[in-house]
Amino acid sequence: MDTNFLWLSEPSDTYRLWQETDAVGADRKPFSARSRVQHAAMFDRFLRHIKEKSVSVATFDAAHIESFFNEMDRRTAPGTSTRLRYAKMLNRLCRHLVDIGLRSSNPAAELIAYDRWPENEPQPVFLDPAADLRLQAWTTPSASDDPKMQRNRAIVALLAGTGISAGELRQTQLRHLVIDDVRPNVYVPKRGARQERRVTIPAFALAALQRWTDSHKSDGDALLFPAPGGDNAINDVLLGVIVNDALEKIGFAALDMSPRILRNTFARRQLLAGRSNEDTSRMLGLISHRTVTRLRATISEPGWA
Repeated sequence: MDTNFLWLSEPSDTYRLWQETDAVGADRKPFSARSRVQHAAMFDRFLRHIKEKSVSVATFDAAHIESFFNEMDRRTAPGTSTRLRYAKMLNRLCRHLVDIGLRSSNPAAELIAYDRWPENEPQPVFLDPAADLRLQAWTTPSASDDPKMQRNRAIVALLAGTGISAGELRQTQLRHLVIDDVRPNVYVPKRGARQERRVTIPAFALAALQRWTDSHKSDGDALLFPAPGGDNAINDVLLGVIVNDALEKIGFAALDMSPRILRNTFARRQLLAGRSNEDTSRMLGLISHRTVTRLRATISEPGWA
């Protein structure tokens, strides 16, 4: 089931799942069990407030946050860090919702009024250029590849070559992929706040994708990467395993070994090639330039080349 739908239909459970599987703190480490319980309780309290205002996690704005803080201040002793802890929780939540395309802006950041991304926030994780080249080479098919390996190489090739998100890849249909053309590309339909777009597929990714499509002829409306043994979309857990295994094969290790690292690497590759923040954000389907701005900052920092 689409994650964005779950955020709207079952926000409390979806928040808990995100905390357990994906959310990390400033040190890039998962939150402790105690912190996850505290954050979930904080989220539920805020959720009750916005439900009373007839808005959802996708539509609340800065005024709703401010009204929540005003209500909370009447019940909280002066001088406590409660407001700051809620602000950090909501800022982290909104950044995630922007990243997955459910929101187009982060009202928590507007209230906190950061002049720049906080220094204690997690650094974006990406492959350095040498590791990026190793991964590109890894996607090249081998004559000994079985169907599973053909699929894995094609998935990694598409993620690393186009920067589409894991959620977008899960919904990609065969007809969205154009390989036999002067300009090979993948079409990404509108999803949440992200506009539809076509992303050019680089040369290194073509062989793996061609091998996969040649061996899996199907109706054009069929999913490009269905779940094993069925027609449903491949799940995020399996995508994470595939990306993690590929990175281990090239000798790369990081705290985040999820598909997100390939999206960041794609974006940073565009910046290194001379693209602007606006162009790169558009290729990612992002309205905000925040993600790309953070990645550009790493290019000028020593040790991040």
